[in-house]
Amino acid sequence: MGLKLATLAYLRRDGRTLMLHRDGREEDYHRGRYNGLGGKFEPGESPEACLAREVREESGLVVEEARLKGVITFPLFDGADDWYTFVFVVPRFSGSARPSVEGSLHWVPDGDVADLPLWPGDRVFLPWLRHETFFSATFRYLDGVFQSYEAVFYGAGGAVVGEERGGPASGGS
Repeated sequence: MGLKLATLAYLRRDGRTLMLHRDGREEDYHRGRYNGLGGKFEPGESPEACLAREVREESGLVVEEARLKGVITFPLFDGADDWYTFVFVVPRFSGSARPSVEGSLHWVPDGDVADLPLWPGDRVFLPWLRHETFFSATFRYLDGVFQSYEAVFYGAGGAVVGEERGGPASGGS
């Protein structure tokens, strides 16, 4: 059992979100699903440096402004490692999107993102990205099947303002 650090970015502009359809590599654990942009840290990288590098590598776009919205823990997500993922919204970026070896890029109307083939837990946390709170959450999967989640929300000054927990029947299916 190991530990992986990663970033996940949702680039947003004019009511649309840039989503990556993971259809580029046969061996991709995420194959067939849509995700935000992101990936694993390289040694010595900060979350912000990893975010900027992954967005550039996967899309050709340059992050101009990013907002850290939360951290998600995925215990044994891939069956081998615990993943700790820093989740960002990127409202300002520059450049022109180009094809990615990871898959195809799609600008999706914000209201349609939840209808895509996502990891089931994504449908739980994506609405949290619209809130001003910061979240710390744990999402549990077993053999790729969503089991449960728990989250703590923090407001201004770092005070806890709420908690939530649930599973597939509570909106994550």
